[in-house]
Amino acid sequence: MNRTVTTFGKKLLAGYFNCPFDKESDIYTHQKAIQELAENVGFRQEYRILGLLYTGQPSDGEEIMQWKETKNHFNNRPRYTAIKWLVPLINLSFIVLAVLGFVSYTVPCLSVFVFMVLSIGLSQYITKVQSSFDKKLHILHTYGQLFELTEQQTFHSEELLAIQGQLKQQHVVASSAIKELAHSMNALDQRNNIFVTAILNGLFFWELHQIMKIESWKDKYVRYLGDWIDSIGKMDALCSLGTYAFNNPSFTYPTLAASPCYRAEGLKHPLMNRDNCVPNDIDMKGAPCFNIITGANMAGKSTYLRTVGINHLLGTMGMPVAAVSMEFYPAHLVTSLRTNDSLTDNESYFFAELKRLKMVIDKLQRGEQLFIILDEILRGTNSVDKQKGSYSFLKQLVLLNATGLIATHDLQLAHLKDSFPEYVNTQCFEADITGDVLTFSYKLRNGVAQNMNACFLMKKMGIDIE
Repeated sequence: MNRTVTTFGKKLLAGYFNCPFDKESDIYTHQKAIQELAENVGFRQEYRILGLLYTGQPSDGEEIMQWKETKNHFNNRPRYTAIKWLVPLINLSFIVLAVLGFVSYTVPCLSVFVFMVLSIGLSQYITKVQSSFDKKLHILHTYGQLFELTEQQTFHSEELLAIQGQLKQQHVVASSAIKELAHSMNALDQRNNIFVTAILNGLFFWELHQIMKIESWKDKYVRYLGDWIDSIGKMDALCSLGTYAFNNPSFTYPTLAASPCYRAEGLKHPLMNRDNCVPNDIDMKGAPCFNIITGANMAGKSTYLRTVGINHLLGTMGMPVAAVSMEFYPAHLVTSLRTNDSLTDNESYFFAELKRLKMVIDKLQRGEQLFIILDEILRGTNSVDKQKGSYSFLKQLVLLNATGLIATHDLQLAHLKDSFPEYVNTQCFEADITGDVLTFSYKLRNGVAQNMNACFLMKKMGIDIE
């Protein structure tokens, strides 16, 4: 999915995964922008090509913002403003007097020479100041083409128009401002020609004029810099999402429900081979509502949980999902699928999982709407303790109006349906054993799994089972 070309876009794209939207209006707004960009192939490709011409650095944004916060050195000091106008005025006066015959031509030549010598000390200081911001301004210049490309497009969706509006505020056009900056930077770079610079400095302190132009540019446009940088990240991330949507034409955009709900037909894992992936349905409505998924090893329980979770995440990002159709409620997704030990925190797997489960309970008690996905909880304890703890935990989830899925090998957990028949459903992935052959359909079925395959597989591998 990551086709970003800027560090700003990459960070924002990661942010969409870590903190997806939970408001219907935000999701639909994002969805429309992605749909529009998916169809605008030419713009996305040109944006990517222009972005690839400059390999950005992670510190780009910080460096530009640092320059934004620094104070101007020359424009804030009246003496430099006075020098900027007095030097050319004095030289011009001597030249006019020489032309009129009041003084010898030696006088203006001497004046220019004196100012040329005086400019040397100032030139050294200008070099120091220039080196502090030169890289930052060149970064801005490289993004100018991305600004211009975005400004020239005709957009229709609300989010894309808002991004375009960040580049055109109060009759200030970002690309035009960047071109103005580039012109001043190029002019200042001419100081590398020592002979020309010496003459120009002697005539009117040319370097001082150029660096004060850049500082004046900063005073004029500094308040827009944050929005310009923000627009690059947003457009870059959206183009990346639009490319993903374009590359998956079989995916469909889900609709949002007003109350807890997750319904999908033909749901697939988007990272699996399309020809081998077996689609499954899901039909959950209301809160509390919990599906307990049982089944043998390798039957497809964990893959199904990931399929449901990934498509839920895609939906909350405004993305199309791997399904024939899907309707869901954008509750916050919370999972416990890959909890690990932490040696640095001196934390066992079991304790890390307990902390995760406690976090889920705390969120529910605060009234947060969650969609919970759990895979074989409390694996780090003995079977009796695990069974009792898992049953109690699931019962508490139901009493807190939770919605979600849990996969488990413990068939006893399915008895929770007896206590809450209206809110708990049991489904399974069955392992079919016919004679000496084990097969998996990977299709979700109603009820509790009947066949387990551990002993069967051990025998097949030559391990004696008494």
